[in-house]
Amino acid sequence: MKSTPISSIMTKNVVCVSPEQKIIDVKHIYEKENFHHHILVTKNDKLLGIVSLIDFMYRIKGAGLDDNNSIYNDLLVKDIMTTNPFSLSPSATIQKVALELSKGKFRAIPIVENEKVVGIVSTEDLIKYFLDKQ
Repeated sequence: MKSTPISSIMTKNVVCVSPEQKIIDVKHIYEKENFHHHILVTKNDKLLGIVSLIDFMYRIKGAGLDDNNSIYNDLLVKDIMTTNPFSLSPSATIQKVALELSKGKFRAIPIVENEKVVGIVSTEDLIKYFLDKQ
């Protein structure tokens, strides 16, 4: 664990949106089965922000499931995203990621190499890793 790179367990097929997209797109991503709770915000593959399910829920103010609710088309991703999220490189160790996530400030970390998003690792990924080690 001390030297195992996070790239060995990170999610590589990352769902990303642009800051200019309407949050209706975020809603549709969250409605997909088995989707994790974090969506990266990128422009030309460069990380600009992150949207958590909590960010999304706070901003829709109980809008419900109806796609026609105006809030879904009035707000843009840049209006609800957390900017400049903490990130790590794919060579960061699982131990480093576990330490950062254990601080409780966030529940997922974008993985960036040469300013390009290459993955994301969540608390769920770490839990699965440690369960598999038993």
